[in-house]
Amino acid sequence: MQVRVDFDPGAFAPKHSHPGEEIAHVLKGTLEYQLGDQKPVTLKAGDSLFIPAGTPHSARNVGSGEASELASYIVTKGAPLVVPGK
Repeated sequence: MQVRVDFDPGAFAPKHSHPGEEIAHVLKGTLEYQLGDQKPVTLKAGDSLFIPAGTPHSARNVGSGEASELASYIVTKGAPLVVPGK
């Protein structure tokens, strides 16, 4: 499944995880991703990030304009796509 996610400047997607793997590809702008306890990583348009199944993560638009990502998910029929973080 693929989903385009648009972020206004300063927008934040709070910590969550997915039962399957995710590949986030930045289409526009600059996004900062926090995966688990790892150091944050900043990606710009054209960059991609692999997020393993079950890894808690968040994303924030750290640029001055709108940012967009194309998120590709490996999903199991009938399983939830998103699990909220704790």
